[in-house]
Amino acid sequence: MRIRSTSARPTVRTTALASALAAGLLAATAAPGAAGTPAPAPASAPGTPTTVSSGWSIPWGLSWLPDGSALISERNAFTLSVLTKDGRKKQIGKVPHVVTTGGEGGLLGVAVSPHWRTDHRIYLMHTAADGNRIARMTFDGTTLGSYAVLVDGIAKNKYHNGGRLAFGPDGYLYATTGDAQNSALAQDTTSLNGKILRMTPDGEPAPGNPFGSLVYSYGHRNPQGLTWDAQGHLWEAEFGNSKYDELNLIEPGKNYGWPTCEGSCTTPGMTNPERQWPVAEASPSAVAYADGALYLAALRGERLWRIPIDGTHAGTPKAYYTKNYGRLRTVAAVPGSASLWLTTTNADNNGDGGPGSDKVFRIELR
Repeated sequence: MRIRSTSARPTVRTTALASALAAGLLAATAAPGAAGTPAPAPASAPGTPTTVSSGWSIPWGLSWLPDGSALISERNAFTLSVLTKDGRKKQIGKVPHVVTTGGEGGLLGVAVSPHWRTDHRIYLMHTAADGNRIARMTFDGTTLGSYAVLVDGIAKNKYHNGGRLAFGPDGYLYATTGDAQNSALAQDTTSLNGKILRMTPDGEPAPGNPFGSLVYSYGHRNPQGLTWDAQGHLWEAEFGNSKYDELNLIEPGKNYGWPTCEGSCTTPGMTNPERQWPVAEASPSAVAYADGALYLAALRGERLWRIPIDGTHAGTPKAYYTKNYGRLRTVAAVPGSASLWLTTTNADNNGDGGPGSDKVFRIELR
């Protein structure tokens, strides 16, 4: 493993809101206060999807720019595009050094810097010749450039490469990594595989990480979903093997079981999921928070799950769009509105569509 960084120190948001959310993230299982039970979550539900844009091939990562447009990666084409809210698509370039694995590798997650207006930085996770890596580039609104590797030494394989990137409310960058089809790596806290990683914007271990390394939590098989709720709790979705997929509430240093446990178990030291599904009903590739609920996009299950949350409690899931739109890849809450964007993955080796058959949908929450 090599961690590469510049000498610049990260700028961490210190607003009251960010501090409160960060505190919540480190105390995800705190009980409700003495004032009583929290109010019930809003009862909004997703409406009928409308097409924002078509002609995509495996749109994988999605991150919002300050103007409300989205930066979207296409896994096998290695390209980045900007998509505006009214559906105008502009390809801005190819990311260098990306290779495919003939399965789940390629250009995966993308995260726009919280300070993009001043630093013009974007962050990418992708498969390279020597493994998976996290890189940083610049994008000034027009030109893509200045590629630099921040973290490498993350093992790759045809499947189980993880790949989601997101900045947390604490200002640090989080990444999900798969076990690279070597399940023992998930329990090895010296390995970067089968983990959630937490780092500074320069790729260094974030202060407060439980092992003094990039590792934030471990025991994950193939996590691809990350989101934070309104209280700052970190939620994660991951692919199971043959029994159960999982929705987990993430706390630093916790062991989420794989490969000893798949779904809930009674093994000491293992943290059970908040919710689990038979793999035929889910295969969750992303999770987003909006309006009191988590939304989980399912590939094999070809549906969108809505899971109401109340504090650290995940309520009863309900499925929407079952088998109507094919394999659902990425779901993301649209900033400043009660709506979601949802992308499909029907052009991959498990789908039934050819190149250009994927879409980006908008869903209003009502």
